[in-house]
Amino acid sequence: MALYLGKLADSMGLRKHFFVVFSLLTATAGVSLTFLTKMPQEALLVYSFMAVFHQQALVFYNAMLISFTNMGLASGIGVASGYIGSALTLLFLARLMNIPDVFLQASLLFTILALPAITLLRNPIHRQKVKLKEVFKDKKFLFMILSILSLTEVANTLIAMMGVYLRKVYGLEDTHIYKVIGLSALGGVIGGVIFGRLSDKVSTYKLFPVGFALWTGFLITLYFVPKHAILLVGLLAGVSLAHLWTTSRVLIIESFPKTQTSVRLSFLSLTERIASTTGLLAWSLLLYITGDNYRLSALLMVIFPITGWILFRKASSLTKN
Repeated sequence: MALYLGKLADSMGLRKHFFVVFSLLTATAGVSLTFLTKMPQEALLVYSFMAVFHQQALVFYNAMLISFTNMGLASGIGVASGYIGSALTLLFLARLMNIPDVFLQASLLFTILALPAITLLRNPIHRQKVKLKEVFKDKKFLFMILSILSLTEVANTLIAMMGVYLRKVYGLEDTHIYKVIGLSALGGVIGGVIFGRLSDKVSTYKLFPVGFALWTGFLITLYFVPKHAILLVGLLAGVSLAHLWTTSRVLIIESFPKTQTSVRLSFLSLTERIASTTGLLAWSLLLYITGDNYRLSALLMVIFPITGWILFRKASSLTKN
């Protein structure tokens, strides 16, 4: 869906328009869940639509970065703010939110936080008629998107499985797991600001490959780290996630025509959706092969950042040619 909407947004200059529409649709779907708690099938359908609306809003949120002079810093602060918001919500608000009120409360909070962007951000003026066939023929772009996908595979699997991993491998209770996740959020804040600033000072094309080393180092460290040092792994995880989210969207914007930003970034959104499924499938397969050896399965995920580095090198060679 994002591919065709992105094409329309780039052709007609509708990036902010779509951002506003899908943000409000996300909030509306969230509010409607308040009234569907006794209708699980209908609630699941509405929730699915809300997820789709939210992903579309994110595509055009990312596309509006082209309006900023310091795109890297804007991207990094966005990532850092997200981590701060998540941490504050978990620490202070989550215990106060109960079903069904939580749907209304979260939707209102989402709308309030979206209002500054809706009212103050300018709609980028860049526009161009884009043909999807031409984008699919762009080998440099496809290799770069696949290299980003390789890191997203690890990132999404980490987000989904970290709690299970900490419980299975280290026997941690929920309280300690929250501490690791909390430190991960702190790493995300620090990483967002640092990598955001570096993106503006150094070419993102040079900064993005650092992610392959970060994720490789994280997976190796995770294999060897003892229980008493597990908090450091949480911090490294947050820094690695912040690097990926901060630099990947700026990399796409800087490396390709700004008039095609929405279409190109819709591919970035697509990698996240693919990774949400295939990353967990890969993790399940590795657990099956290793006989439920969580440490070894996580270590074997290192094949993804290594493959990503090879793909990025291939994209770089096409740039030189």
